[in-house]
Amino acid sequence: MKYSPPNALIKFLKPYDQEVRDAALKLRALVLEEMAPCFENIYDAYSAVAIGYGTSDRLSDGVFHIAVYSKHVNLGFNDGASLDDPKGILQGSGKQIRHITIKTAEDLEQPELRAYIRRARKKAVADARKLGEALPKKPEGVVSTVKAVYPKKRRPKAKT
Repeated sequence: MKYSPPNALIKFLKPYDQEVRDAALKLRALVLEEMAPCFENIYDAYSAVAIGYGTSDRLSDGVFHIAVYSKHVNLGFNDGASLDDPKGILQGSGKQIRHITIKTAEDLEQPELRAYIRRARKKAVADARKLGEALPKKPEGVVSTVKAVYPKKRRPKAKT
């Protein structure tokens, strides 16, 4: 793995079944292959471990996110509602976010995943340029930060 997961992320994933942890970490590696250098913001939230990826550490600059739930992992596209979806695989009906559900590490072998990731990244850069925003200076490698740890959790109990 080119970018080792931070110790905090490993700790946050510990309560999940091995299959879900593997899917989450392999999805992280795939996203980073396509997105790095970038910022990685980790949230140990109420109902999921969430990891956001963007061009800065600001939530508003996020392009993708990974949400780890007890039975699956979602690859979320922060501006997915306006993303081309030629295969019709994006899920969700909100005004902005769409996602693809990953249940096993084998689901990551879908060639569409990389195509959608690349499309979303390219769109995010193009949208920033249209708005006349200066693109943030790229960091060296991946800058991982734990943004929030919520005391209450609704997910698997920690395994011992």
